[in-house]
Amino acid sequence: SPGARSVCRLLARRALGFYARDAGVAHRKNLGLLRRIMCQESTKFKNVWTTHSASPIAYERGRIYLDNYQCCISSIAQEPRILYQKPKRSKSEKIEDALLLECPLGEMLPHPSDYKSSLIVLTVQNWLLRLSADSGEILEKIYLAGSCCKFRYLSWDTPQEVMIVKSAQNKLPAEARQVSIQQSVLFYLAVFQVLPLSFIGMLEINKKIFGNSVTDVAVSNGILIVMYSVGLVRLYNFQAITEQFMEQRFDLGHEFNWNGQVGVVGKYPFGLPYNIKITDTPPLLFEASTLENAFQIGGYPWHYIITPNKKKHKGVFHICSLKDNALAKNGIQDMKCCSLEPDWIYFHPDMSGRIIHVGPNLIKVLKFKEVKNNADQMEIAEDFTIVANRENCVNDTVTVTASGRVVKKRFNLLDDDPEQETFKIVDYEDELDLLSTVAVTQIGVDGRAHLDFHCNEHGILLKSIPLLESWDVTYSHEVYFDKDLVLHIEQKPNRRFSCYVYQMVCDTAKDE
Repeated sequence: SPGARSVCRLLARRALGFYARDAGVAHRKNLGLLRRIMCQESTKFKNVWTTHSASPIAYERGRIYLDNYQCCISSIAQEPRILYQKPKRSKSEKIEDALLLECPLGEMLPHPSDYKSSLIVLTVQNWLLRLSADSGEILEKIYLAGSCCKFRYLSWDTPQEVMIVKSAQNKLPAEARQVSIQQSVLFYLAVFQVLPLSFIGMLEINKKIFGNSVTDVAVSNGILIVMYSVGLVRLYNFQAITEQFMEQRFDLGHEFNWNGQVGVVGKYPFGLPYNIKITDTPPLLFEASTLENAFQIGGYPWHYIITPNKKKHKGVFHICSLKDNALAKNGIQDMKCCSLEPDWIYFHPDMSGRIIHVGPNLIKVLKFKEVKNNADQMEIAEDFTIVANRENCVNDTVTVTASGRVVKKRFNLLDDDPEQETFKIVDYEDELDLLSTVAVTQIGVDGRAHLDFHCNEHGILLKSIPLLESWDVTYSHEVYFDKDLVLHIEQKPNRRFSCYVYQMVCDTAKDE
């Protein structure tokens, strides 16, 4: 555009969809229309489908999975319909974990099937399978390792780019522990580039390198996070570890003759070679001591959130600069709530650098701003707050009866007393830029919940949707809000699962 001369202005205009030839313009306009339609007063959300199951129910981008991923139901149709139903599999083929793969934009892929969504699943026998998301057909099959280790978890290092397959913690059999045999390998990690699926490397997390008190590890955004039983968290550069300790690169499906082993990479019985061998402690990027290993990084400039490593500090959060560990101004966040369930805090997933702090009856969205006359220090300020509806709540310690007798209560009500409206879930819908909250009130056995949509920028309430089913606060619940769909998954005792699907209905005159 002749009027936009600076690069920053050009990029900003492109992000907002100012150019008609930009492929994303129509999509952004459509999502803006959908948001306006959805928040209209006349728009309702109707319960269109309910199912119950004796096994866990999973949801991924418009697909509901039942019977350990054997049955896939599309939730996008007017009434959910079965996409595929596979025959019952044996216990040895049980799926432990799954991730949805979606086609990367602007890349040439080797196979036509790569452009369609697929599901990566990890089986109990250490097989990694890539399945078609629409038919369940096996597109790729990779054998990870023999019985020496048990792979159990799938996660993203970089979403839709680099995937981590992690083993359960490696433990010796009881008889080996009785004779004091020392087990030094704690976890195994296998690293893959996805679409096309390619093997980067396999490595061990060893006591001899990282120390005896390691309790867990994770990989996120190129950082290896190692957690210790004493509340210590240490960060290492995972990409640098991969490059420094890589002994040899191997491609899936290629023959190898290495360390006395001959086989095919990713095929049974050899699986994948341990080609990343950490022989020395890698350079430490950062460490922090925190209660229950709770540690998060985010914000701009970079900050981290911890709870001081003492039980008396539970529910107190310190926001500190990653650069010099300095506490931000107003960086100690404490809601001072008296509740059974603790409050929780995390960096806002919208990449704005803000922080969301959720208590029983209050949601605070916090932002960073520069301290006046000190550009090096940041201040934590409230951007906006969302307050639970507790207008009728009276929590006086002293009451007077009709006859004039003064009665003192021995106990105060908890802030998350089930008879008061309490926040249970807070989520962010990135495509519609809405903050969603689930608030619950339970009187006796009957619990009532509603899902509210708030403007993500200012916190203004735009829409409230009552959930028709009863909500028991003692059960486990998940709520997904995905464009025009609301999905509630509930786990009751004795492994009974229920799924309730709501869809947006614009004209309810006929129904009423």
